[in-house]
Amino acid sequence: MSEQAGSSTPGPPRHHKPKPFAPIDFEPFAGGADPARVSEAAHLAAQALVRRGRDSDDPVVTKRLVKLADEQGLEAIAEMWAESPARSLPGALWRLYALRAATIQDPERISVYFKAGKDTAQVSHVVAGAAEPPGAEEMKSMADAILSGAFDGEFDVALERSAAFCRVVALGQATLADGAEHGNEGHASKLTRNSHLLVKTAEDLEHAANAWRLGELD
Repeated sequence: MSEQAGSSTPGPPRHHKPKPFAPIDFEPFAGGADPARVSEAAHLAAQALVRRGRDSDDPVVTKRLVKLADEQGLEAIAEMWAESPARSLPGALWRLYALRAATIQDPERISVYFKAGKDTAQVSHVVAGAAEPPGAEEMKSMADAILSGAFDGEFDVALERSAAFCRVVALGQATLADGAEHGNEGHASKLTRNSHLLVKTAEDLEHAANAWRLGELD
């Protein structure tokens, strides 16, 4: 969805604002600066951001993060997380950012998918054992709080609820794909592919939630 090209010419890093994207169309950014330095910055930013609402013990890192967010916007920080492993703290935040972006970009479409999933009898099995999935607007608000460093709730529960949201939306897409299969095969195929991508996102977020509880999410 968004690509960035690396440069072999030394010089200060240049930030740009990637276009909004949705997890239903998710593709990682192509390579750019030194991967080790990007990875380190991504992890430091993620840790400062998540712990800022609780017990941040590194005010210098937090101050730098806030300054970066103020000067470059959240997109600049999220861009650093793009190539992080899916099952890591920056990887989890990247997926929350994606869900937030999708909801902002096309709230009506996401709401249609969510309603279709909630109205399906299978939904109780899809989210069995998970926290109650938030609606589209609540999903956006929860992501806003986390990504602004203002969230002070249980982070693992927030990740699980986000995963449940993905599963309900994915179920809605699959349900609508079944209904569209005969009339528009191409559209049905795309919905099915997108549904599978969101299920994978849900699995990654659930893994991250469990790792956070074990103190292993970094």
